[in-house]
Amino acid sequence: MNIESPRFGSLTVDTDKIIEFPAGLAGFEDCHRFTLFHPEDAEPKFFILQSLDDPAVAFHITDPAHFGFDFGITLSDAESEILKLKDPQDAAVLVILWKDDSGGGEGKLRANLKAPLVINIEERRGLQHIFTRLDFAVQPE
Repeated sequence: MNIESPRFGSLTVDTDKIIEFPAGLAGFEDCHRFTLFHPEDAEPKFFILQSLDDPAVAFHITDPAHFGFDFGITLSDAESEILKLKDPQDAAVLVILWKDDSGGGEGKLRANLKAPLVINIEERRGLQHIFTRLDFAVQPE
């Protein structure tokens, strides 16, 4: 399968590597199929989650441990069913990144810790787990 991404150009996607997000992502509910790739010029710890349903939609993502942040997510039975998750070891937790330019000057890299992505690596299914309450404070540097 080939797609034309406005940001990354022509991409060839192996159909066996498509990740299905049945409910889409917050604000992008119509985007269900994604591919994950590592751009050659990026840091090895960052990846791109590219929508196949809307080629203009792509997110930089990473493991939150790269920011020194580790948290466990307790999935509901419904979430585990959506992911078809049988073994918790098959779940990867990732966060969406963005560059905050609101302070002027060079923008700071931010991570969305309130709505991490959970992907069942074996089944290639994902969801966005939105926390309604966080039990910790994250202060910007």
